[in-house]
Amino acid sequence: MRIDIITVLPELLRSPFEASILKRAIEKELVEVHLHNLRDYTSNRYNQVDDYQFGGGAGMVLMIEPIDKCIDTLMAERRYDELIYMTPDGETLNQKMANQLSLKENLIILCGHYKGVDQRVRDQLITKEISIGDYVLS
Repeated sequence: MRIDIITVLPELLRSPFEASILKRAIEKELVEVHLHNLRDYTSNRYNQVDDYQFGGGAGMVLMIEPIDKCIDTLMAERRYDELIYMTPDGETLNQKMANQLSLKENLIILCGHYKGVDQRVRDQLITKEISIGDYVLS
C-alpha cells in the first residue's frame, strides 16, 4: 500500500512514521508513506497556499490551484483508489472503514488547514471525506 499525504506542515507528520507500529510497517515494506508539502506546488513567489473565501465568510481556505497541481503530479505517476480529505464534517473513521481502506493499493490523503479548502476541491477532486472524530488538533 502507498499513501501520499498532502499537507501544509509535513514536518509535523514525520515523527509518527518514525516510531512504533507505523515505523515497523514501513520497515517491513507493508506500507509506503510519502509526505508532500503543498507549498512546493504554488506558482506565486511567496509560496502562498491560502486565500479568502470567494463567497465571503470568516477565515482563510486552502486554494484549489496548488492542491490540483499536486494531485495532477501524483496521478501522472499512478492510479489512486481514493482521494481522501480529512475534515471535521466527514464520515467518522471507524474500524470497518479502516479495514476497507487497508485493502486499497494507493491512497492520497489531503490534510485540511485553516478554515478548510476551496469548495471546488471537495466538489471536483475528493472521493471520500473522513473525520477522526470530535477533536481539535493543533
